[in-house]
Amino acid sequence: MVITLLYIITGIIAVSILLYFVQDRFIFKPEKLPADFRFKYDAPFKELFFDISPGVRINGLHFYVKDPMGLILYFHGNTRSIKGWAKYARDFYRYQYDVVLVDYRGFGKSTGKRSEAKMLSDMQFVYSWLAKRYPENHILVYGRSLGSGFATKVASENRPRYLILDAPFFSFQKVVERFLPVLPVKYVLRYRLRTNKWIKRVNCHTYIIHGTKDRLIPIRHSEKLQKLNPHKITLIRITGGGHNNLPSFAEYHNFIRDILKY
Repeated sequence: MVITLLYIITGIIAVSILLYFVQDRFIFKPEKLPADFRFKYDAPFKELFFDISPGVRINGLHFYVKDPMGLILYFHGNTRSIKGWAKYARDFYRYQYDVVLVDYRGFGKSTGKRSEAKMLSDMQFVYSWLAKRYPENHILVYGRSLGSGFATKVASENRPRYLILDAPFFSFQKVVERFLPVLPVKYVLRYRLRTNKWIKRVNCHTYIIHGTKDRLIPIRHSEKLQKLNPHKITLIRITGGGHNNLPSFAEYHNFIRDILKY
């Protein structure tokens, strides 16, 4: 019995050490693009480059319209690159808003070694650059899944018009603990993304949209977030919606329309 327990403990320690060093591979699923890749879309856009520091360059796309009503800063999920995520820009520019999407370090054409602190700093750099070109009360920060953590942190340190979270997590640690309940995730995880902590410091109104059938990040994450500040957080439930299919629901587009047009 003692020997068996020792084997179990040793196994947990070994897996924990391995996870500490290789977790980037499990958390991030980037699509990498060559530096000379040319984006092609059927709407006006321009490519952006943010030179953060030597060896670190963040790539973005800026979809623009004539006489924009505002700007959507869109933080995408943990997969692909802005090449694919850009298709969602039409959900916003059709309502006369400019849209900026950016890739995290190691995604698309973006370069640099990842860490939570560095990635958060990158996104603040992008926001500050945009805030010099758009009035802050015309900027809306949108975070999708993993991007909800970055969006909330940015909104907590600035004064955008709205924060919109799409399938957010209470904290990234809670997501990982659900799938690895026997591991000491608190001590192993290098990415915490504490949405629950940062959302308390967000001054603007926050809109959360979440599917009731989300199996990856259950809607209870959003329900717990709303309870932290119910007067400043509105939760929109998409009945039957999963984690990756909310744009296929009319209710999602009605919500976006109502926020942007009124």
